[in-house]
Amino acid sequence: MQATDTDSGRAMYWGTGRRKNAIARVRLVPGTGQLIVNGKPGDLYFQFNPNYLSVAKAPLDTLGLENEYDIIVKAEGGGLTGQSDAVRLGVARALCQLDPENRPPLKTEGYLTRDPRAKERKKYGLHKARKAPQYSKR
Repeated sequence: MQATDTDSGRAMYWGTGRRKNAIARVRLVPGTGQLIVNGKPGDLYFQFNPNYLSVAKAPLDTLGLENEYDIIVKAEGGGLTGQSDAVRLGVARALCQLDPENRPPLKTEGYLTRDPRAKERKKYGLHKARKAPQYSKR
């Protein structure tokens, strides 16, 4: 879905990413390659961790557009790892809206796959999902 910003007339592309309990609503806007998460610079939000930053910007790096678009994110839930992976999926989906030709390279890198792994629920009679109480013979 392409929308136009009413203030400046710039094109915006939206994408939603999810991972575990994290949800990231991503907006791609033509710009200089900045990452802004919840109103903070991306490196500050992701605690200057190069892994989180590279994961979040990976789809743009794959297509060679790292300095063409600003990434504006509203992230909530989960931790930083889940949120950075959610941002990656949201950016990849937004890039597919930008140009359908972007889809094959992003798909081969696995950026359009939603990671289904989540925490397993706790079962009745167990301490955790699989941890059983200690066995006592006597």
